Amino acid sequence: MPTVWIPSLAQRATGAPERVDVPQGTLRQIIRNLEELHPGLWNELMDQDEDRIKPEIAVAIDGETNHLGLIQRVDETSEVHFIPAIGGGN
Repeated sequence: MPTVWIPSLAQRATGAPERVDVPQGTLRQIIRNLEELHPGLWNELMDQDEDRIKPEIAVAIDGETNHLGLIQRVDETSEVHFIPAIGGGN
């Protein structure tokens, strides 16, 4: 199963662990599976008005930035990282 790394803010908001193994599928299916395991993760990761991943969150699959969005397929041995934007500075 793919391993998904959960951002620390989402961990605190939902009680999710740092990483979770979920069944493979598209990125949308992965996020739905996460929501079933840890209610609230969908709202932490998704922009409800646009039906997409929040713009302040990048997704890397196996070290590569995801450009296909929610339709991206995730393989059995993949690692998925949700990476929040870093703020601050001038």
